[in-house]
Amino acid sequence: MDNKLFYFDDNWANLKSNSKNMRYFVLTVVVFAVSMFSFTRFLNFIEARPGVVLPDPILAFFAPIDISWFTFVIMYGTVVLVIMSLFKTPMQLAFAVQTYIAMLWIRVLAMYSIPLEAPATILPLIDPMVSEFGVGQLMTKDLFFSGHTATIFLMYLASQKKIYKNLFLIATIIVGSAVLIQHVHYSVDVIAAPFFAYTCYRAMFLINKKFIVPKLAGNK
Repeated sequence: MDNKLFYFDDNWANLKSNSKNMRYFVLTVVVFAVSMFSFTRFLNFIEARPGVVLPDPILAFFAPIDISWFTFVIMYGTVVLVIMSLFKTPMQLAFAVQTYIAMLWIRVLAMYSIPLEAPATILPLIDPMVSEFGVGQLMTKDLFFSGHTATIFLMYLASQKKIYKNLFLIATIIVGSAVLIQHVHYSVDVIAAPFFAYTCYRAMFLINKKFIVPKLAGNK
């Protein structure tokens, strides 16, 4: 699959000299900030709402183990790595952020439509970027589908270099396995995550390629 979206010279100098590209970048950042704020508020609603407990034969095979710090090292280390890998191409970076925004809102719809209780054997994963900084309370019901797994798989899809793609694919498998080991998610949450991530990525790719990017290239 060809995942190259911007065929013009994608760098910071070109971004600063092209007003349409700059508006594209700035609007992406603004929508990202609004989406993150809205999502953290939505988590309060999800956490207070009653849900159902799903039977999970995979989780029933083993007792949970707390590996929170290992999960966060992989998760946020991967986030830093993808920013570094895309930093020289701001338009591609903005597009990667757009795919994350789309995934975030699909998660809102999915969690709203499928109210779940956390697995009974959960060892909570205290995410410093969401549970502490964003909401101020422990989150356990942001379940279907796994945001951690989907986010890293989006990084795999958005990456332009093979070495990074390989690293992000491995990280997806590690993080997906880690949240299951800790019983933070049901197995269906993790299995479904890459499919939702790919759908969001492909939809944003096609929308940009057909309606947006042709109007950006070469226009001041």
